This record gives sequence, C-alpha cells and structure tokens, in this order.
Amino acid sequence: MSVAMLPPADTRHPHNPMRAKESRASAEVPVSMIERMTLILDAFDASTPTLTLLGLVERTGLPRSTVHRILDQMIKLRWLAHTSGGYRLGMRALELGGLTADHNEIRDAVSPLLHELSQRTGMVGHLAVLDGRDVVYLDKAGGRFAASLPTRLGGRMPAHATALGKAMLACLEPNIAEAALRTRMPRLTPRTICEPEALTRELQQIRLRQGVAIDREEAIAGIACVAAPLRGRGTAPAALSLSGRAEGMSYDRLARVVLEVAHEAGRTLFPRRAHWR
Repeated sequence: MSVAMLPPADTRHPHNPMRAKESRASAEVPVSMIERMTLILDAFDASTPTLTLLGLVERTGLPRSTVHRILDQMIKLRWLAHTSGGYRLGMRALELGGLTADHNEIRDAVSPLLHELSQRTGMVGHLAVLDGRDVVYLDKAGGRFAASLPTRLGGRMPAHATALGKAMLACLEPNIAEAALRTRMPRLTPRTICEPEALTRELQQIRLRQGVAIDREEAIAGIACVAAPLRGRGTAPAALSLSGRAEGMSYDRLARVVLEVAHEAGRTLFPRRAHWR
C-alpha cells in the first residue's frame, strides 16, 4: 500500500476544489493549448482518478466545447483514456513517469484478475512496478474504501514502506537489494522499517514465504497490506496487493489468496517461463 505523490495543486486553494474551480472560472480562459491541457491533467487527483466531461468542465473552468475537443486529441495521444465512468490518465503520463513500454502489457493482463480479487475480498487491490527506490502504481481496484486511500494511477511511494515494494525488492539479488537500502529512508509512520539491517532481515523472511510481503501500518496508520510478486525469470516486473484496515486483518488467509492470484497472473504474463524459487 502506498501514499502517492499528487499532481501540483493550485497553491491559492490547495485543499478546496470548489474554490479553485471558481477561481479558474472567473479568471481569463488560457489561450495556449499547453495551458489548457495542463488544466485538464491537473483536474485529476487521488480522490477522483476518473472524471466525466461535466466534471472536467467544472474543475477547469474551460468551455464545454473546448474541453470536448481537447479530450479527443489527448485520448489519441494517450495522455488520457476513455472508460465507462468517464476519463482517466492514460499510459503516456505513466510512461513519462519512468515506466517502460511493457507495463501496458502487464496492466492489460493483470487488471482483470486484480479487479476480480478486489471484488471477491471486498478489499482494495493495487498493481505496481518497481522504479528505482519507489513503487509506481499501474492500477487500483476497490469500492468506497478505495477512495479513502491516497493512491492513484501513476502515483509513487517509497518501496521500503510498502508490501508491494518489499515483495519486489526481495526478488532482486540480495546485493542489489541491499545497495538500494543503504541510503537514508523516510519514516512514514512509527511502524515504518527504516534501518538497513532490519530491512535486510525482513527481505530474507519474505523470500522464505515465496515472496509474500506484509505492510503492518508502515505506510499509513491504521492500514495494512499483503502483496506478492509477479515473476518470470527470477526478477519481479510487478507485484499485486490487497489493502484494508489493519484491525482484524487475517494476514495468513490473505497471503494464500494473493499468492494464488499472483501465480495465475505470472502464468498469464509468462506462460512458458514463470516459475518460483
């Protein structure tokens, strides 16, 4: 589980979308196409990863006809994607965040399994990849509770503080993983494991559990997470997880469920070479 970095907000009204909207509506409509595209991209945030045409008009203050025309162009260029609920950020935005081309394939293959898993368990599902010392989210699934978690498509989180990140770090060669843990790591909650020696021991335990990693309120107080990697030839290109309230969470049961789905996702992605240590 992770806390994502959100897009830059309007500094005049950083926590009030309605006031920001009124400010934009009363301001002069930007002429530059880049400014208009930026307004549309900035309209998305962690609480509203999907927006309707009307929602985008309200948040940007741009004319409806202008927004509709720009949306068509942004979809063609993959800045945005059209979904049943409206519009969301597209793959180009993710790729510019440091993702590689094959992440689109990972998401297409794993997302149906992730959404089914989330629906079956009633928990929030995440799919992420490892990018340096961070995890980057490719997908998020869940009901009402999902909106309360500050994670979003393309959002980042320090890998050491998340089950997803620890699951993928444990798949790396030990010397490579340890090198990534040598520099100072941020403490997000009182439970975040920041000491290199403690994290090394944690990764060793994860390897003994077939890659299953657990985040016990290490990223957000009150929230726990269980994750497993999607592996092909040794390394983990991605991992999936289930997140929920820490109180009363059945870690052993969720570990079995997540590992089973991770195996299935691995077979889907790597039908001829998926295997487990």
